[in-house]
Amino acid sequence: MRGAPPSLTEKAETENVMATINQTPLAFPSRQNPKSNNLRHHHLFSALTSATNLAQLKQIHAQILRSGFDRSTSLLLKLVVSTCAFSSSLDYALLVFNQISEPESHICNRVLRELSRSHEPDRTLQLYQRMRREGIGLDRFSFPPLLKASARVSALGEGLEIHGLSSKLGFDSDPFIQTGFVSVYAACGRIFEARLMFDKMSHRDVVTWSIIIDGYCQSGLYEEALLLFDEMKSSGVEPDKMVLATILSACGRAGNLDYGKVIHEYISDKNASMDSHLQSALITMYSNCGAMDRAQLLFDKMSPKNLVVSTAMVSAYSKLGKVEVARSIFNQMVEKDLVCWSAMISGYAETDWPQEGLKLFDEMRASGIKPDQVTMLSVISSCAQLGAMDQAKWIHTFTDENGFGDILPVNNALIDMYAKCGDVNGARSIFDRMPRRNVVSWTSMITALAMHGDADNALKLFEGMKDDGIKPNQVTFVGVLYACSHAGLVEKGRQVFASMIEEFNIMPKHEHYGCMVDLLGRANLLREALELVEAMPFPPNVVVWGSLLAACRVHGKVELGEFAAKRLLQLEPDHDGAHVLLSNIYAKAKRWDEVGAVRNLMKQRGITKERGWSRIGINSEIHEFVTADRKHRMTSMIYKKLDEIVDELKLVGYAPDTCSVLVDLDEEEKKEVVLWHSEKLALCLGLMSVAKGSCIHIVKNLRVCEDCHTFMKLVSKVFEREIIVRDRTRFHHYKFGMCSCKDYW
Repeated sequence: MRGAPPSLTEKAETENVMATINQTPLAFPSRQNPKSNNLRHHHLFSALTSATNLAQLKQIHAQILRSGFDRSTSLLLKLVVSTCAFSSSLDYALLVFNQISEPESHICNRVLRELSRSHEPDRTLQLYQRMRREGIGLDRFSFPPLLKASARVSALGEGLEIHGLSSKLGFDSDPFIQTGFVSVYAACGRIFEARLMFDKMSHRDVVTWSIIIDGYCQSGLYEEALLLFDEMKSSGVEPDKMVLATILSACGRAGNLDYGKVIHEYISDKNASMDSHLQSALITMYSNCGAMDRAQLLFDKMSPKNLVVSTAMVSAYSKLGKVEVARSIFNQMVEKDLVCWSAMISGYAETDWPQEGLKLFDEMRASGIKPDQVTMLSVISSCAQLGAMDQAKWIHTFTDENGFGDILPVNNALIDMYAKCGDVNGARSIFDRMPRRNVVSWTSMITALAMHGDADNALKLFEGMKDDGIKPNQVTFVGVLYACSHAGLVEKGRQVFASMIEEFNIMPKHEHYGCMVDLLGRANLLREALELVEAMPFPPNVVVWGSLLAACRVHGKVELGEFAAKRLLQLEPDHDGAHVLLSNIYAKAKRWDEVGAVRNLMKQRGITKERGWSRIGINSEIHEFVTADRKHRMTSMIYKKLDEIVDELKLVGYAPDTCSVLVDLDEEEKKEVVLWHSEKLALCLGLMSVAKGSCIHIVKNLRVCEDCHTFMKLVSKVFEREIIVRDRTRFHHYKFGMCSCKDYW
């Protein structure tokens, strides 16, 4: 049977109690004084009714035995029913029930009903099996609790058996039993069988409609649930609060704001009393649909604010990137469960605040809340975004020690985390030891190798994936094309792109065309890149035009760059990257008037360039720098170290490359601007703080400029240090004066 059996301790304790009671001397009811017997019987029945805990019930049971009423079916039945309500285990109730000799169907039905409502509904099915073994008859009142229990424990096999038996006995046309069938099939994910039974019913009440609508929602068929709701209203059945809450949930999950508003108006028109459950459903619906103004208005009016709705608001604001608003609501919550903590950590993981996500994870554990798989995926994502190796190793150890090490999605996330923290070997180690891999595992590892410039192994792994019988998906091809692009493997990239359709019947999307344009553009095949853009079966998007524009910047193609920028800005007029790249192209050609014009246009439209920053982790502390940063507590020492490094590098021929400076300054001012880039400041702190022989890891949010790239290579040679820099698009491993990208980035 389904459900956890009683523990040996519970069973032994109950049997000891029963043994003690059975050893109690019995006093049989007096035949000469029936009035006294009736009074005693009434007294015991009243005591059972007023009992408030299991201990009292056991005392009354002992009195029943001592009074000689151990054969009184009414008292024993009352004792069973009362025990079902109080017992933490139903063993005692069922042992008492076993004292009733040859129970009739109506007595069994009463117990079935109580068990189906209990916290162990599987016990209902256990009693059903006993009734079948002992030949106790079932009537039309036996089936609703049996079907209710089957639905609660998703016991499809038992449900099918009960369905067959009810049909055999001629009860399958009873509307209450039919409703039970709908509930069982819906709860077991057999929504189409549930609908077939629902459609056969001649009478459907609000409970039946509620069950079938909820079944569609649980199966993810939200639009069908909305259609059913319309059909319900047309049939003349008034939806109750449960149905309204369910349909609002369907609107939220489907993102159907318009229908959600219609339901809100319907509630208002019907003057339905707005209890906390319905308020929560409305707020959650608006939150899930992104209508935070309406959600916030309802949330502000709600008092008291419950856990569910507060969590929904935290989750919604987090998904919208408004983590400060989410955190404000989170901080006001008196009670927080795992879902709420996870929603807030996820919000930080998906924005530029990954360090706050890790801090919150520490607070969550300190509060006694244990993480689940969802929480761990957000924590691993935060660490991956942060790029801090020491945190990565700690989180990996934590996952293994807390039972997450064998979970496939967690291992996939760990591959991505190690790769983004600069340790592609650590990522490969996890991949190689996984007992089972899916397409995400292979894709994550291929992408990791591509990010680190190891195109050869990325392509080998791609072939290994196919040999292993794993069919690549669209994301896999993005990773493979990315590897070809960043290694200059033009012909291989063409072959891979063609194989998408010819071999795997996967139609390329915008991101695949973007990779191909990037591949051709980097190889200075700009005419072919433009021809590919013009031949696309759908209009190019921002990514495609951006790839062409970036290639024009690298190769100094002003006219084509202007053309690509114009097309991009038609799609997204306030795109800061397009303005910056176009300004870069003009600056490289020393067309300072055009540079000024672009900058003035950005100023007029309120467009600001994304702030560049670099991070470095030292002894579990993250240090962040911006260009010309003077806020660090070791600023004076950092700039002194920078001067020393520059002097050393000049001895081996270093001269600052000022081509990327976007403003018309004199040459010395340009040199200062270049030398104060954030990654150089982070590197200086690393050279001062990280032990010699240890690798220096730096994370940068923008593309590494030409001068910083040269600077890092020379530092790795002169100071004999390994440096790993993660920029916006890839990793650069600097060692012995060379870079893993082979100067092709």
